[in-house]
Parts: sequence; C-alpha cells; structure tokens
Amino acid sequence: MPLEAILTLSMIAAVLATLALTRVSPDAVLLGAVAGLAVIPVPGDDGWRFGVLSASEALSGFGNSGVLTVGALFVIVTGLRETGAIDLLGGKLLGTPRTTRGAIARLFVPVCGLSAFLNNTPVVAILIPAVTDVARRISASPSKLLIPLSYAAILGGTCSVIGTSTNLLVAGFVADQPDLEPLSIFSITWIGVPCALLGGLYLVLFGPQLLPDRKGSAAALADPREFTAELVVPAGSPLHGLTIAEAQLRELPEVFVAEIERAGELIRVTPETTMLVDDRLVFVGAVDAIRDLQQFRGLSTVDSQNLKINAPRHRRQMFEAVVAANSMITGQTIRESRFRQAFDAAVLAVARQGERVPGRLGDIELKPGDTLLLESDREFHRRHRRDFLLIRPLEDSTPRRHDRAGLAAIITLLMVVAAATNTLSMLQAALAAGIAMVLTRCCSVTTARDGVNWSLLISLAAAIGLGRALEASGGAAAIGSAMVGIAGNNPWIALAAVYLVTMLLTEVVTNNAAAAVAFPLAQATASALGVDLMPFVMAIMMAASSSFSSPIGYQTNLMVMGPGGYRFSDFIRVGLPLNLIVGATTVLLAPMVFPFGTQP
Repeated sequence: MPLEAILTLSMIAAVLATLALTRVSPDAVLLGAVAGLAVIPVPGDDGWRFGVLSASEALSGFGNSGVLTVGALFVIVTGLRETGAIDLLGGKLLGTPRTTRGAIARLFVPVCGLSAFLNNTPVVAILIPAVTDVARRISASPSKLLIPLSYAAILGGTCSVIGTSTNLLVAGFVADQPDLEPLSIFSITWIGVPCALLGGLYLVLFGPQLLPDRKGSAAALADPREFTAELVVPAGSPLHGLTIAEAQLRELPEVFVAEIERAGELIRVTPETTMLVDDRLVFVGAVDAIRDLQQFRGLSTVDSQNLKINAPRHRRQMFEAVVAANSMITGQTIRESRFRQAFDAAVLAVARQGERVPGRLGDIELKPGDTLLLESDREFHRRHRRDFLLIRPLEDSTPRRHDRAGLAAIITLLMVVAAATNTLSMLQAALAAGIAMVLTRCCSVTTARDGVNWSLLISLAAAIGLGRALEASGGAAAIGSAMVGIAGNNPWIALAAVYLVTMLLTEVVTNNAAAAVAFPLAQATASALGVDLMPFVMAIMMAASSSFSSPIGYQTNLMVMGPGGYRFSDFIRVGLPLNLIVGATTVLLAPMVFPFGTQP
C-alpha cells in the first residue's frame, strides 16, 4: 500500500476517533484533516513534496453542486418558516390524536412528506415544539414522540435526492463522474419509499412499547411564571364565528383563555364560547407559550400598538425585560407611561412574582421586578438597559408573515416541479427558489443568511476533500480489493458489505463524512467486480442516512435527545431493529431497481 494511502487512512482513522470520542465540532475536525492532507510531506517522483491533495482538490468540495444546493435549501426553509407556512402545515397535519400510537401514525406521514423535499434538519427543528405540544395534549411524555419525529424525518429524506444533505452530497459525487448519468430528484424513491413505509409500520406497531417514558430538558427547566396577555379578534379574522374548541385554543399547551371581554362585559369562557370580531381574549401562560401565541393566525395585539413601532415587522424581535426600581415607568400603568412612544416597543404580556396579574393589560400598574414581554426592533436591548434590570431576547420570535405563506409554498412547489421534470437542475431550481424567497420578501437577506447552517456546509465541503484524498492516494482501491476478496466476487455480498461499512461509519461519525469515505470504496469495489456502480450508490445514500442506533450519527437524533430526555441506550433499543429493516430492504431492492449489469 502506498505511503500516501497509509497517511490518508491514518488521518481518516484519527477523524473518526475524534468525532466519536470528543465534542469537537465536525466542521473543525474535517476541515483540519483536509488541511493536514494538503500540507503533509509525501514522497514523489522528484523527491519529497507537500500534500496528498493539491490545493484545488482540497477546496473542490466548496464548489460541489450538492453542497451549494444544501445552502440554497436552507434559504427556502427560512422563507417557509418566516411566513409561518410550516407552522400552519404542521398544525393542520399533526391534528389532535388521542393515543400515542395514533400520534406516531399522524406525525409520520406529514414529516416524511416534508422531509422528502426539504432538508430534514430544519424540518425537525421547526416541528419539535409542535410535536411536544401534541404530547402534552394526549398526556404523554415527549420521549414517546420525538424519536419517531427524528426517524420519520430521516426516512422521509431518503425518498428523494433533495431530502438530505447526504443524498445531495452523493449526487454531487455522481455528477462528477463522466461515465455516470446525473441522478434525478426521484432516483432513490423506489428504494426510499418502501423503506419509509416499513419503518413507519414498525414505529407505529412497536414504538409505544419500546420508547421510554421520560421527562425532557424542557420539563426540567419549565418556567413557573404566569404571564397575562391580551389579544383581540380583528376584523376579517378567520376566528370570527368559531368556538374556542373549534379554533383549538382550548388545546394550547401551557396557556389558556382566562376570560373574554365583549363590549365592556366579561364573558365566561367554555369550549362552546363563540368568538366575535373585537372580542378581547385574556390569556394566561408561560413565556414560550405566550410567544408562540403571538404567531397565532387570526389574533392581533390589543389596540395594534405593535403596528406603530418604527421598524418593519420582519425586523422585530420579542424580549423579556424586568422593570427596574428607578425606572421612569415604575408606579404608572402601561397606558399612562405612554410605553410605545417612550421605548418604541409594545407590551405584549406581564408577569409578577409567578402569578397572574388581574385587570386589562393597559391598566396594569407597573412595579419593580415585573417582567414584561415586549416586541420591538432588534436593537431594543442596547438602547434601554438603564430602565430595566435584565433584557433577554427571545429566539425565533420574529412575527410571521402569514400573508406570504401561500406564496412561499408556491415557490417551493415550483422548485420541486422544475427539478422533477428536469426543466432545471437541482442546483438551479434551489438557487432560483432561494432568490425568489428574498425578492418576494418571504424572508429578508439577513434572515436568509442567518438561516444557513454554515457549519454543516463546511463539514460537507471538507468531507468531499477527505473522500478525494482516499481516492487519490490509492487507499480506496486497496480497501475495495479487500472487500471483493471477502465477498468472493459476489456482487450481492459486496453490496451488503458496503452498506454495512457505511452504516457503521454513520453511527459513530457524521453521515456526510461516512458518505464521503464510502463513495470511493464503492467505486473501487464495483470496478474490481466489473459491475455497475449505481446499486452501490443507492446503498451508500440509504446507509449514510440510516442512523437510528446512535444519537451522534445524525443531527436530528442529537436535536431530539435533550427535549426527549433520552439516553444512548434508547436509540439502540428502538433504532437497531430499524437499521436491520432498512438495510435488508435496501440490499434487496437496489439491484432490482438498478441491475448490477457490467461497467460501461
């Protein structure tokens, strides 16, 4: 084996060990490894030279079409999130199930559907609060639903080439091969959909028994304070004429309608109470629930004070602010203090010593220590530190642009149609859709930039460089020959071996690093056997995404670990059978959809 191959394999082994045993971020580890392979001295024909990789090879991942497509998809998801399109879709599709098994079945289909056409990482990030709400409604622990959420997103991502960053990465590898036809958006669908259906059936039938019943980090850190907020049913609201139950206001977690004021009179609230235009609804609940309530379609702030703030809605944020003893507003009601004019902010809710504050919001007399939930521009906390003891910005609190939700959905649909019909390449369709999201103001340039996961993009680009080093150094060919020897020239056994190696890699390192390492191995194996590469490509795409037995192998598993209160063993118990189901299905179907044949 050449010295370059030994050095490359040693570097990859160090990368795998670092990712598996430490908390160093994957982008730093992978980028450091590629940088090392670009400068490490190796022997050449004319003496020693620097680098297993040339500078262009080391940086090739940053121009890879798959990496660029992932970046564009983050902008599209940002547009869907900022307009509230995903919130509305999630609320309608998740519905109100009655049992844990029904909740798993109800969430699986929409999550799979969304993840097939949107990067599954932001989909899970957006739906974690919604799924947690569903768990509360059925009096179940979030741990019963959050692993199914992650698994549904992973399985849904395998149903199309744009569903996961891993699929796009492998599609970029295929596009770089002159003797292979580029993958279409549905190249993997005939394998991914059966795997998703079998995986969903497994989770629905056995999930309630195998999943633990634990409290998550949100429950451990639950905010005991009760905020009082007032919202009004404005003219033209879709809530006009609906009962509290029909509007699903009765089922909101951690917040409830305490009373309704109509024409100066208080109305007793029951599930059958009908809401009318100009009704003032008094809500009591935790800060996160009140924050989410501000995004509820059909309700608006009393007196529309938030509309008079000197900043566009898409450039605002919510803040928690504690009133200081020496503040000029202490001892005055919110209305008397002319709060909006004084601070260019609207008071949305008030909390006092963890208890509900009675009375109308504008008539509440402010006292030292009162906590206010405010809406203002993003510089509020820098301007008014003297009047408040503490000012804390709330994440993901920019008001949704519900009037553009339909537009954002249409842009996304057109992107999928353009890519599916080969009118545009996946990269062209994603870039066009991302530009359209910004031009139509579904999201601003700032929010689009903030919505991109730059760490993930760097990891993807660096993983490509690592795969190039494995191929250029001869390491892939050496391992491929060894795998062929083990398989005894049987392509089915070789395919299973490639799948198993990729699956084991993705369980202990990142899925993208596993795909980058496995692709050149698959190339070498297919070449040694003299068979077509495409069955191996499908196996890599499925295996690299099928991280079910470990929380560290896939980002969505890590995302649900804290909110679900999971342990490492929970993923092994629930995920290992799913690994076997998906693996067996893939190895069986891949050669049927893409016959081994012979290499061109």
